[in-house]
Amino acid sequence: MNVEKGYVDEPVPAEVKDLKEEIIKLKKEKGAVIMGHYYQKGEIQDVSDYIGDSLALARIAAETDARIIVMCGVHFMGETAKILCPDKKVLVPDLNAGCSLADSCPAEDFDTFIKAHPGHTVISYVNTTARVKALTDIVVTSGNARKIVESLPADEKIIFGPDRNLGEYINSVTGRQMVLWNGACHVHERFSIEKIKELKEQHPNAHILVHPECRKPLHLIADKVGSTAVLLKYAIESPVKEFIVATESGILHEMRLKCPEKTFIPAPPDDNVCGCNECSYMKLNTLQKLYNCLRFEQPEVVVPDELIESARRPIERMLAMS
Repeated sequence: MNVEKGYVDEPVPAEVKDLKEEIIKLKKEKGAVIMGHYYQKGEIQDVSDYIGDSLALARIAAETDARIIVMCGVHFMGETAKILCPDKKVLVPDLNAGCSLADSCPAEDFDTFIKAHPGHTVISYVNTTARVKALTDIVVTSGNARKIVESLPADEKIIFGPDRNLGEYINSVTGRQMVLWNGACHVHERFSIEKIKELKEQHPNAHILVHPECRKPLHLIADKVGSTAVLLKYAIESPVKEFIVATESGILHEMRLKCPEKTFIPAPPDDNVCGCNECSYMKLNTLQKLYNCLRFEQPEVVVPDELIESARRPIERMLAMS
């Protein structure tokens, strides 16, 4: 077993013929619950007890009675689960599964930014480290950011970080003038509006679904802007049969399962000819790593005790306001 690189890379035993069955058996033996984000590989979503976006998984983590939480997502999601459940063991299949958006907001720099804007309520997107959450008044997700911002007094001064695209979108639909941190998600930044327009010409009846982390020009051509959960709900309920989906392509697995009679086309990025836009961090998690994670109960997410209380308060405030 080698955890120096952030994951357990011991080969899966040859006798394990059906890895999914072994994972299901192990989680029962260990008293574990597997949570999978919509951006995970389809095979991981298939063995997850719960599938959802960041808000849904945070809610489930706060309420589960499982001994072990295996968070199949990226590192900040594991941190969020540990903050909400400090008495539980929280595992992730690969600790190297980071987040470009979280990386774009170092806690020390964000603290300096906050101090340069005194008298502001600090709202941070859930895609941040525990240290950034500890500097925050309210945590939000893409699914509840608008509701939470609108619940605050109209004249309240607000800092919003780290995603500038989400912040610009919330400003545009609420009329607020939040001060924005200049961060972005590398996946949602690289969608090509020109290629999406070409797809729309080829599929004129298709609706364009856009995540708010995308740039403003995509918001303007979208039929629906929303979180992964919101886009999934729209696809299920809409009578439309074709959709062009501008978010990480992992969501297409659940969309196709829920709507097998409909067509979902991944929106292409600028730098890719295959038409797929994937988060390389999300895709670091594999079935083999998940199996080994359960088997050895490693690697474990650790959040320093002094951070847990200060980082939990803004998360709990979010859950209460949602």
